[in-house]
Amino acid sequence: MVRHFTDLFDLSPDSARELIGRALTLKRKFEAGERPDYLARRTLGLFFEKPSLRTRVSFEAAIAQLGGSAVFLRAKDVGMGVRESVADFARIISQYVDALAVRTFAQTTIEELARHASIPIVNALSDAAHPCQALADVMTIQETLGRLEGVKLVFVGDGNNVARSLAMTSALLGLEFVLAAPSEYEFPTHFRERYQARFPGIPLTVVHDPREAVDGADVVYTDVWASMGQEHEAEERNAAFTPFQVSEDLLQAAGRDAIFFHCLPARRGEEVTSDVLDGPRSRVIAQAANRLHFQKALLIWLMLDEWPAQQGGEKG
Repeated sequence: MVRHFTDLFDLSPDSARELIGRALTLKRKFEAGERPDYLARRTLGLFFEKPSLRTRVSFEAAIAQLGGSAVFLRAKDVGMGVRESVADFARIISQYVDALAVRTFAQTTIEELARHASIPIVNALSDAAHPCQALADVMTIQETLGRLEGVKLVFVGDGNNVARSLAMTSALLGLEFVLAAPSEYEFPTHFRERYQARFPGIPLTVVHDPREAVDGADVVYTDVWASMGQEHEAEERNAAFTPFQVSEDLLQAAGRDAIFFHCLPARRGEEVTSDVLDGPRSRVIAQAANRLHFQKALLIWLMLDEWPAQQGGEKG
C-alpha cells in the first residue's frame, strides 16, 4: 500500500513523534559530516504551482543528501489539468519518479493526485495545509525547549494553512495551541468541524486580544497577513491585523523566556517588527534549516518499507 503525506488528519501521534525523532537524528549525522545515501538512485518529482525558496531548495537538497536526485516541474510547462487531466498526470508521473512533492493552491488537487498515483504524494503546501512546515516547526520547538508536552504555542494572525497545520500538530503531540486573530479571520467552519471530529476533547482555542493570547506563551508565531492569492485583500487585511503585529512589546507580554517563530518570507514592519525578527529570541533561521532535515526523514518514511538499521533507534 502506498503511503501519502497529504494532510495531518490521517497522521498518528506515534508517526509524528517518529518523524521528528528521526529528523533530529539525521540532523546530528549531518552536523557530524555524515550523509548516508539511504535513497540512492531514487528520484523525487517536484510539481509547483506557487513560487518557493525554502520548500523547493530543502526538498532538492534533502533528496540529494540522501543519494537521490530531483526533477523540478513547473505547472505552466506540465499543463496538469489543462493539457491532460490530473488523474492522467498522476498515473504517468508515477512511471518516472519515486515520489512527488506538490506545492499548489487547492487541497483537492493533492487529494486527487493521491487517489490516482502509485507513488507517495507529499503536500508541500496547499491553501488548506502546510504539514511539512508545521512538523519541522515542532521539531525546532523540541530541539530548542527540550520538550513538547505542555508547551504553549500561540499563533498571532490569520487562521491560515500554517495555523491549521500547527493546531493539528499540537493536538497530535500534546502542545497547547492558541490562535490570536480578529473574529472575521478565525478558522473556517469546515476545518473546525473536521478538527473536532479528529481530536474530540482537545479545544481549538481562539482569542481576539493578542496580549491576552500570548500570556504565558512559550512560542509566539506569526505569518504574513495576506498569503499568495490574497494580494487583492491586502488593504483590508492590513487594517484588521494591525493590532496583531508581533512587536517587542507583545513579545514581552508573553514572558521573558518566550521564543519567536515565523515561517518566512516576512513583511518587516507589518506582521512583525525587525527588532523581533532579528532579535535574540527569534528562531526563524533554525526553523528554515530544519525543513531540510525533517524532509529527509519524511522522504525515507515514504519511500522505504522500514527505517535503515544504521540510522539508529531514536524516536524523539
